[in-house]
Amino acid sequence: MRVDRVGDVWEPDDVSDIPRGAWVHLAALLRGDFPVRTLAALARGRRLSLDAQGLTRVRADGPLRLETDPDLPQLLAHVSILKLAVEEAETLVGSTEADALATIGPPEVVVTFGSRGSRVVAGGRATDVGARAVDADPTGSGDMFAAAYLVGRAAGHSPPAAARRATALVGALLSGNLR
Repeated sequence: MRVDRVGDVWEPDDVSDIPRGAWVHLAALLRGDFPVRTLAALARGRRLSLDAQGLTRVRADGPLRLETDPDLPQLLAHVSILKLAVEEAETLVGSTEADALATIGPPEVVVTFGSRGSRVVAGGRATDVGARAVDADPTGSGDMFAAAYLVGRAAGHSPPAAARRATALVGALLSGNLR
């Protein structure tokens, strides 16, 4: 992948109209899209879910490079749910093992393994959620999973139940079986 142009940074004023009590999912494309000051403003009275792809992608034009964000601890202090793909987990904590994931900070960490399912680390427990492989283009599956997981959590489902529901939804969408 290649970055042709770096976009604008989201500032606290850009997100000030989001109602308190809301569950908010952020999916930055590059490091720094949502700086600490913006996450701090958003976290006041809201639950934040963050897709980690932007935490690992260097904010620069040219070939995409992955490395850990130097502001990671300050950023994650405001996050309730962190969603990672395998490569993001390995970049940020060096592993997808539950013990390593539990040290990153947010109370819920979810790692997606594509057609192999996901791992949810919450409340000191790790739960692996299996998935059924689907022969379809998986582009956007991680985003679908994150949105469905957040909806499940906002509806009161436990982290493992939300992951199972999100996995089922993504599988149904990819296989064309959603009615």
